[in-house]
Amino acid sequence: MLRHEFRPGRAVAGLAMLGLAGGYAADAAGAWEVPWTFFLPVLLGGLWLAATVTWAAYLVRRRREARKASAENTVAPASTSGSHAIR
Repeated sequence: MLRHEFRPGRAVAGLAMLGLAGGYAADAAGAWEVPWTFFLPVLLGGLWLAATVTWAAYLVRRRREARKASAENTVAPASTSGSHAIR
């Protein structure tokens, strides 16, 4: 089964861009009157939120991998267990 790593920051950035596209489409269709200056803070806020989510996911992933590595590393290294000749 093909799986890929979930990237929540990219998902948040995509949702922010979809929201911007929807806002521009509604403005172009005349269904929503909004000044163009409204979209700049939405863009920057969406990118900031995506960066924050990416950073938080990185910290969680790093902590999970460190915990997994420490659980796997419970035996003595091969060089101290007597299985290899000491030079």
